[in-house]
Amino acid sequence: METDNLKSKEKKEKNQIISYAKYENIKADYFLEKVFNNLEKKKALNVVKYNKKIKNRINININDYKEYSEKYSSIEIEIKPVNNIYDKFINIQKKEKKYYHIYFNNEKEEIKRNYINKGEEIKIIKIKIDYQVKSFKELFYYCEYIESIYFKKFYRNNINNMKNMFFGCSSLKKINLNNCNTNNVTNMDSMFRECSSLEELNLNNFYTDNVTNMDGMFFECSLLKELNLNNFNTFNVTTMKSMFYRCSSLKELNLNNFYTDNVTTMEWMFSGCSTLNKLNLNNFNTNNVINMSFMFDGCSSLEELNINNFNTDNVISMYRMFAGCSSLKELNINNFNTDKITHMDNIFSGCSSLKELNLDNFNTNNVTL
Repeated sequence: METDNLKSKEKKEKNQIISYAKYENIKADYFLEKVFNNLEKKKALNVVKYNKKIKNRINININDYKEYSEKYSSIEIEIKPVNNIYDKFINIQKKEKKYYHIYFNNEKEEIKRNYINKGEEIKIIKIKIDYQVKSFKELFYYCEYIESIYFKKFYRNNINNMKNMFFGCSSLKKINLNNCNTNNVTNMDSMFRECSSLEELNLNNFYTDNVTNMDGMFFECSLLKELNLNNFNTFNVTTMKSMFYRCSSLKELNLNNFYTDNVTTMEWMFSGCSTLNKLNLNNFNTNNVINMSFMFDGCSSLEELNINNFNTDNVISMYRMFAGCSSLKELNINNFNTDKITHMDNIFSGCSSLKELNLDNFNTNNVTL
């Protein structure tokens, strides 16, 4: 009986891969990528054994399957550390340590640690990550002594969490994310938070269709002078709190393609963007937003702000919403509904250039000090 069950299981596994036979005319490497990306490594090895079409097409021995499975189920990252610094360069959870393979200075010998010893002169660190790892949460959390990170190979699409991934990488000057696969990532909360040395960030290949959380994503990226988010899909995002907080070198931010229908909080979103002189929010839908506190606080270079389309029916807090917007000359808030507002203290504090402000529609009945 047990033998029958085993045979049945093997047959089922074989059938799982048989549908891929239509790819048999495709380049072998690409075909293998399909196999190992869609099945667990061990299962992939077992199933490929039974499929003669695949075996003949890729023309490899059964003993080579392990090598191929490792190649197509791993992610490869190269790290350049800051000179003469000894400390951690990657955060690895204890239970996942066996799935991370680390090599210093391109040597073949694997190093079983995630820190640099005092006196070591390490020019480059290579990291290979097995298929079992599905989350990059806090992967480089407060690794303050990394100068650059390059995602060299990223065949997999099973990574689902990038929360706090580069949080606190204060020496990081360059991140090459061209090969980074974010297809199934749902959380980018504080992903680049406090990357205060980053001067440029290419996110052209970022896939954000499944992301729901962008809270503090670029928080205090104070040297970023430009940020191209034209390819961002924010359809499923529910929070943009502090998303660009203290991005004090950004002069322009085009969010024309941002879909904000599901966003509920925008507090601190552009707070501290002191050199921002152009901000396009024409397509913003704020129907579900409940908090706009500090939203533009400290945007001292903004001379104009078109928020005519803002819907504030559900907003309960506008505390310091425009405080410190000292260059704003006019602000049309005639469409603002403040019936549910409980906090609007210092909402226009420091708006010294405003010539006139129509507050006839402002309802302050529910405001509490």
